[in-house]
Amino acid sequence: MSTSTLTAERRATLHRRIRLIVAFTIVYNVIEAAVAIAAGSVASSAALIGFGLDSSIEVLSAAAVAWQFTRRDPERWETPTLRVIAVAFFALAAYVVTSSVLSLLGGDRPEHSTVGLVLTAVSVIVMPLVSFAERRAGLEVGSTTAVADSKQTLICSYLSAAVLIGLGVNSLFGWWWADAVAGLVIAVFAVREGLEAWKGDACATSIGMILEDEHHDHDHEHVHDDHRHDDARHMH
Repeated sequence: MSTSTLTAERRATLHRRIRLIVAFTIVYNVIEAAVAIAAGSVASSAALIGFGLDSSIEVLSAAAVAWQFTRRDPERWETPTLRVIAVAFFALAAYVVTSSVLSLLGGDRPEHSTVGLVLTAVSVIVMPLVSFAERRAGLEVGSTTAVADSKQTLICSYLSAAVLIGLGVNSLFGWWWADAVAGLVIAVFAVREGLEAWKGDACATSIGMILEDEHHDHDHEHVHDDHRHDDARHMH
């Protein structure tokens, strides 16, 4: 279905659906971050702690964009906001690389983490479904940012899979180094996300999606009001 054939009611429904999806994603990331960091600290797992910190920065980046849109001139704050987000991702990468390398050199053996295994397994199942739902709604309504955000969510599921594999082989086979390797994978993702933010490609954050959709709905209301006023003038 092309966007030109969508009714106003259907478009509003899709906008609401996207807002609900991204709101769920933000809440899920907050819970995921808290659980992963706590479980990683207990198990001395660099991968789990890095995974939780990555989720934290995703939420903080959304909050930063939300703060930006509370300013009188949001465009003025766009570059500084994105630079702060980029630096946070770079700092995360540096932390995870350092802890992973020290773990490899020191032969530190992380403990088995049932909570970590369950958390990452749930994310591997849930995140692709969320990504599919957002992508489907985004394609129907013609929102490139919704589609882009759905791709970011799918990448997060790949990250979850990498951590799950690292935790799993450590628990099953005692391959303690797999946890550190999974941590290095997280560092690669963090650098990628940091570079995108630095270049200004991080516009499709979840909070940004909500604000954008509300702006579109507001614009549509104004358009309909203008049409009603024009029709009233014609009748007179």
